[in-house]
Amino acid sequence: MEARHAAPLGPDLVRKGGVDAVVVGSGAGGASVALGLARAGLRVVVLEKGPSYDQRDFVKDELALCRRDFFVPLTTEEPHLKVDPRSGRASVTAEGWTACCVGGGTVHMSGFTYRLHPEDLKLRSLLGEVAGSTLADWPLSFEELEPYYERAELELGISGDVSGNPFEKRRRGLPLPPLPENGLAPLVDEACRKLGLHAYPTPRAILSRAFGGRARCQLSFFCGSYGCDTSARSTALSALIPRALATGRCQVRPLAMVHRIELDAQGRAAGVRYLDAKGEEQRLAAPIVVVACSAIESARLLLLSKTGGHPDGIGNGSGQVGRNLMFMGFGTGLGELRRDDPRMKAIDWRQPFVHRSFQDLYLLDRDTPNVRKGGTVSFLLPHANPIYTAERIALQSGSEPVWGKALKDALRHLYHEVHELEFEVFGETLPTAGSRVTLDPKARDRFGLPVARFEVQAHPADAETGKLLVEKGLEVLRAMKAERVRATRAGGQKTYWLIAGTCRFGNDPASSVLDRDCKVHGVPGLFVADGSFMPTSGGVPNTLTIEANALRVADRIVALGKRAELR
Repeated sequence: MEARHAAPLGPDLVRKGGVDAVVVGSGAGGASVALGLARAGLRVVVLEKGPSYDQRDFVKDELALCRRDFFVPLTTEEPHLKVDPRSGRASVTAEGWTACCVGGGTVHMSGFTYRLHPEDLKLRSLLGEVAGSTLADWPLSFEELEPYYERAELELGISGDVSGNPFEKRRRGLPLPPLPENGLAPLVDEACRKLGLHAYPTPRAILSRAFGGRARCQLSFFCGSYGCDTSARSTALSALIPRALATGRCQVRPLAMVHRIELDAQGRAAGVRYLDAKGEEQRLAAPIVVVACSAIESARLLLLSKTGGHPDGIGNGSGQVGRNLMFMGFGTGLGELRRDDPRMKAIDWRQPFVHRSFQDLYLLDRDTPNVRKGGTVSFLLPHANPIYTAERIALQSGSEPVWGKALKDALRHLYHEVHELEFEVFGETLPTAGSRVTLDPKARDRFGLPVARFEVQAHPADAETGKLLVEKGLEVLRAMKAERVRATRAGGQKTYWLIAGTCRFGNDPASSVLDRDCKVHGVPGLFVADGSFMPTSGGVPNTLTIEANALRVADRIVALGKRAELR
């Protein structure tokens, strides 16, 4: 491994007087809370289990970056165990990993940065008791969260135009205008208007013009799944960590595998233990510890950190750590538009982004007593990766794979006769008591530590919601007069990279792990600042919500410290 992947970023704060806070994880939550704390004057060390990449590493190599262990660990070294809810058997999987590197999953994300809606924070009150679900309201209001959405959007430089979305009310617009759009976008708009839907430019964490010392997007067809070699994608690595380092009060240590949170004799946060790049045990003392490893790995770390006062893991006195695991509801559809169609001949195909969304189904039956939760539909071009494309075409029949001349003919058809348009749906996932993370009793990772074992017992409403969203997306494609319109992933499937729950926050320690400040109940100085805190998933990807809440958590830590309430 090259030295630049292991070298710490920023000053050695231990030698300069000690550390006020240690943050475990450097993704959306970890980078945001580190930035907030460092700006407030605290000395912060961020520990990241993965390497530190930079723009030189972000080549457009599908094999190296998308099909190896560049972002996600090999299952032979750091597996997760996924339980089949029907048989109870567990199998090794890479699902549940987002990315292990400085910047976390934001480094290779597509950059969809939607906000939650006010109803997402009070879904239990809106829907009432839902049989089979552990649905709960959030312990704070949307009005408390909204200023942090605005701060996060400004820090990142979010582009788009939400003025055409009547289902989202904002005090102000986005910092940057929309990115240039593919010529299919107006056709999506037209089809949506015919159907009474409200399409609008998708908010993206991608710069449409120079912003914050970074250059605008160069409009590559190889965007999501890759690191950005121009830093135009507004990731934790490009937009947040450099600002935290610039304060002179933040250091990032890559290849630091934290395996234990330490408490002092009074039961307060005292620091962490980790394995460094050489595999040697290290201890870092700090009176504030913020865990932000992603929902699965944060639960795992709390469960690994057993003490005399916490025999089942820190914060797990009521057995809530790891429970209420949620993966975002997902589904996709696809249609073809013939290149010899007169409409297609007039379209500019040089732009990689369609970026059109609608949220007309964010609430289903919204004006009736039987209101239900839905989600978001987003239109985009299928990923341009050639191996992925060949696999997708070979397997599109849903039965036996297509090979040989038939596959060649199908690829010629794709590249010479039609243009494809895809949509993705993001649906609400209702929390259930049986969806949870535990430690596997046998499996160990390359560090010799018990690995995370997870099970998903999906609520029946998830599949129904996903089906409705997918069908509406297909309806739009048909209104565009697309051919071979079909669902490619049935609604109700899950995205195993958009994760929430496991350490939900709430006012009652018997039913939650964290209080409204995201501090672990009964453990002064210990906080969680990733998607673990969320009681409900929402109907949008949760990256922006994690970043906004982490900025809020940083402010709460500072405020509690000033009032001498941290210890």
